Order: sequence, then structure tokens, then C-alpha cells
Amino acid sequence: MKRFATLFTAIDQTTRTSAKVAALADYFASAPDDDKLWTIAIFSGRRPKRAVTTTRLRDWAAEAAGIPLWLFEDAYAVVGDLAETIALVLPPAQGGSDHSLSHWINHLRALGDSEDEARKTAVLAAWDRLETTERLVFNKLLTGGFRMGVSQKLMTRALAQATGHPEAELAHRLMGNWSPDTTSFADLIEAEDPAADLSRPYPFCLAHGIDDLDALGPVTDWQAEWKWDGIRAQVIARGGALHVWSRGEELMTDRFPELARLAADLPDGTVLDGELVAWDGAAPLPFAALQKRITRKSVPKKLLAEAPVILLAYDLLEAGGQDLRASPLADRRATMDRMLARVPPDAPLRPSPLIPATHWDALMAARSTARNQKAEGLMIKRLSSPYHLGRKRGDWWKWKLDPLTVDAVMIYAQAGHGRRANLFTDFTFAVWQGNDLVPFTKAYSGLTDAEFSQITQWVRRNTQQRFGPVRQVTPHHVFEIAFEGIQESPRHKSGIALRFPRMLRWRQDKTVDQADTLDHLRAMLAQYG
Repeated sequence: MKRFATLFTAIDQTTRTSAKVAALADYFASAPDDDKLWTIAIFSGRRPKRAVTTTRLRDWAAEAAGIPLWLFEDAYAVVGDLAETIALVLPPAQGGSDHSLSHWINHLRALGDSEDEARKTAVLAAWDRLETTERLVFNKLLTGGFRMGVSQKLMTRALAQATGHPEAELAHRLMGNWSPDTTSFADLIEAEDPAADLSRPYPFCLAHGIDDLDALGPVTDWQAEWKWDGIRAQVIARGGALHVWSRGEELMTDRFPELARLAADLPDGTVLDGELVAWDGAAPLPFAALQKRITRKSVPKKLLAEAPVILLAYDLLEAGGQDLRASPLADRRATMDRMLARVPPDAPLRPSPLIPATHWDALMAARSTARNQKAEGLMIKRLSSPYHLGRKRGDWWKWKLDPLTVDAVMIYAQAGHGRRANLFTDFTFAVWQGNDLVPFTKAYSGLTDAEFSQITQWVRRNTQQRFGPVRQVTPHHVFEIAFEGIQESPRHKSGIALRFPRMLRWRQDKTVDQADTLDHLRAMLAQYG
């Protein structure tokens, strides 16, 4: 744990990417294999499950520190991070420990089957053997909130420096359904045959938001298609089986049973990249239809009938077991189109249609119709581009529609976390229904630090009531709320839910009575829902 705590400190004390990579590379070059494996797991989202609730940790920490719970909660509100708050309030450790990171992780995992009193005893004993930074790391493992400013891509770069393996190869090895329980560092990183797992997807190629259309050159150098509003996925047909992976590296095969037949419809050794969408037989259904299926491990027949899913395929990454990612997009697309032309027409699979254009104005006109296509805008991809690892600027661009907007009144405020723990940053907004303000969404991003500071001072002076951490404020400030979609929601008082709401700007030029109405939102729902 001491070695990992030293790594944590080195990363925490710098914002320089090169320094973080160097610290990680040094760690990977010297740490035991079990610790290296768990470090890779932590930075690729494979954290151990939370063994203790945060409520119990608060209680135990306040008790161990000899302070009332209300004082601990006030300290937490100032610090903004539970793991750090606990590490700071606890008295100095009476013992010491030379145990490794993997030892402490396994110790935490064993607590999952223990009684509450046994968990408390084990946690208090651990706190009493770890110094402050080690406690902080231990607490982050306990709470599951392990954020260190290190992306998986940065971690992979450091691992490449430490092992000598190419970064692209390591990124592929780290994809898929592995955990420290199912593999070893040697098998994951050093094994001769990294493709032994037939279900393993490729790292996704990602796009940047377009910023200068004029810099792209002739439109004939580019491929344009719709940016569908679904779930980005890879469909893998290998070894007579089918596997469906989300961009977030979640195996979703069982959630979309209608895709299973593609194991027979596609040639063996095929990997397609595309968008999973709910399909009405001719066009995508609204995202809300697909959303009903996202969290379900099994899908009832009624929902399968109401929201059948197909893959709108963008790209062909593997054919006949051969990796095609280095080939130009134009060649990959042509090969994919020929392959899909031989797939039965009733298969849950279509090529995502291309949008032909001889000049950029034509694409701009097509983009303006995206919502009618149930799309978010256009994707613009260079025809000569390979399938990059991650987000590489210059070849793939997303050209999204401008968001929908509504003017709303702030009625509740709540403090943020981390560096914004002293600011009110999380707001609830309402629109008019007759003479009443009806809450309809929350948002917590979009303002500058200076604006958050200004609104925080106002909230403190204009609080009407407190409900735990939430403050009801005088209806006074109007904000323009931007969002990507709107749908019906019986769970909300307004009957409406927004997709990706955020504050576009603080409308200090508008008064409360100039905010929008619930009828206006319902009209938007009828048009865009």
C-alpha cells in the first residue's frame, strides 16, 4: 500500500500529463504483479464492489475521531470528499503496515460477507494501522469513488513505457470481460496470444466536436452519415458465438436477444462498429424507447415487441478474423457494404446510410433535418482515415445540432463536491403552470467559477427553507437550460424529463415572469419527443 500511496501522491501533486505518465511507468516497473494488476483494474473501471455504506463510514469515523456526527458532516461539506474527510479527522495511527495494495483490496472484499459489527472492527483496525495518505487510498477503495485524474488512455501509455509493448496492443488486451479474479498480470499483459478471448472488442475510435468546417477541405474527401441517438456498440461474431459490447466496455449480449441470430448471419471472425437503436421497422424510435431496455438484464416479450433493436453499422473492424483497422475507411466501408448485402433482409442489422454531398452547404441542409431522422446531427469522417485508438483529432468529427433550450427559474440549490464543495452548483429548475412554478429538471454544469461564486452568495442570503443539504430559494433568477432531447416521464411531477440538461447561460436580463411554461415544454415534447 505504501508504494501505491506514493504513486497517488505523485499524481495528485501535478497537473502535467508527462509527470503522471512517468510516475505510473515507474510504479509499473517496480510493483509486484498482483498490485500492478489491481492498479490496471482500478484505472480501467474495474474497482472492487463497495463493502460498507457511506452512512456507516460516516458514523464510524465520527466515533473514532471523538466528534459529533454533525461536526463531521460540516467538515465533509467543506472538504467535499468523504475519503479525504475521514483521513483528516481520524487520530494518528497507533500501528503500521507493510501489506500490499492487493492485500488490502482482498481484505475489503472479504468484508462483504461479514456482519456489520465485524465490518466496523475490521475498518477501525485498518484505519489504526495506516498513515494519512494510505488511509485516504484505503477509504477511496472503501467508498468506490476512486478518481485520481488518470484516464485509462494515460494509464495504458505508462504501461507501454514500462513493459515495452505497443500502446495500441495493450489497449486491445485491456478490453473485454476480465477482472483480477479471472486473469493474472502475466496472462493479461505478457501472454503470447492476446486474442485468445474470442469475445474481446477493439478500443473504440472516438470523434471530436467540429470547430472549423472551412479547414476540412473538399467535401469529397469525407464520408457523412447520421449521428444516431442510441448506444454505440461493437457486435462480435467469433467462434460461432455473438458478443455485444458497449463503448463503456459493458457486455450487453443478454440484453439484446434479438441480435443472437447474427452469429449465424455474419461470417465468422466479423467485428462491426455501430449504433444500437430501437427500430419501428423503417426508422429509429426515440431514445426513450431504447432507454427502457438499457438497465434490464432480461427483457420481457412485451418490451421486445414494443422496442425491437437493430444495429446500424458504421464500420467493419475485422473480417475473416483479420484486423482491418489500419485500412482506409473507404475500403472498410466498401467491404462492410458487400458483406451486409449478403445478410438476410430480416436480420436486425443495417448499414448506417451515407449522406452524399458535392458541397458543404448540402451537408448543412441535411444536418438541419437530423431531428426528423431521430438523429443528433452528422458524423464527418475522412475517407482515408484508419480506425484510430481512442480520440485522435483531425479525422473524425461530430457535427451536432444546436441543443434545444428553455428559460427556467431556479428554485432549489445544493452544494457541489470536491473543489466546488464551498459553492452551490447543483440547481433545480421550474417552469410556470398557471400561477405555480413546477420543477422539471436539475442541472449542475455550464456556468463559470465566477458565476457559481456569485450565485452562491445570493443563495446564502435568500434561502427560504432547508431540507438537509438542499436549500429552497426565493424564485428570482432565470437560466437558459440546454438539452439534447425531451420525453414523457411519469416519475416526474411535470410529466417530462430532459436528456443531458445543462445551464447554457444565466439570463440576468429576464425576470421570473418571463420564464417558459409547462405548456411550452409539452409542445416541444409533441414536436421532438
